[in-house]
Amino acid sequence: MSAALEIRQLHAWYGESHILHDVNLSVQEGEVVTLLGRNGAGRSTTLRAIMGLTGARQGSVKIHGTEAIGLPTHRIAHLGVGYCPEERGIFASLSTEENLLLPPVLAGQGGMSVDEIYAMFPNLQERKHSQGTRLSGGEQQMLAVARILRTGARLLLLDEISEGLAPVIVQALARMITTLKAKGYTIVMVEQNFRFAAPLADRFYVMEHGQIVETFTSSELNAKMPVLTELLGV
Repeated sequence: MSAALEIRQLHAWYGESHILHDVNLSVQEGEVVTLLGRNGAGRSTTLRAIMGLTGARQGSVKIHGTEAIGLPTHRIAHLGVGYCPEERGIFASLSTEENLLLPPVLAGQGGMSVDEIYAMFPNLQERKHSQGTRLSGGEQQMLAVARILRTGARLLLLDEISEGLAPVIVQALARMITTLKAKGYTIVMVEQNFRFAAPLADRFYVMEHGQIVETFTSSELNAKMPVLTELLGV
């Protein structure tokens, strides 16, 4: 496998605050990788730094082999990256289907069709004429993920997509990630919900104080539980 994402010696700032300190990680094509850590550890900032959404950045961020550290955010998206932020960003005045039809094609031959998305998320098909403000939190989260699948992005950065959602919606999102992995998508997840992330990820990185402090594979998960309990309180 080749690397879809390779980060080396990444530092990032918000104004004068130095948030990321020498972050190194790699994600292979078709992998699901989860960034674990307590709130404030730097996980979400890592995703934002990949997309060029922090302040100053320093180091190397290669996406499918292309150096992106000096690129503006829209150029990074055109490398085939889809970013789903924690705040979702649904257009409240548009219907579900209008939200889905809005994103441009950014990479390759285009992403999933609306019919393919409805097959993956039947809830969205049922609510396709509903305005964004009328969708439940879970439906908004499904829509936020579905929109980036329309763009042709094959590297997905998902920030806390299970947060605050009902168990039935969390299960639907888990099925979605399993389906996308089977289709060859590469996924980097920031997750506080360890029970959600653990069965889905191939590898884990643990962050603390803006640094990677542990990395292990899914096969090592049981052996690493004492360390995770100490670091995360899981």
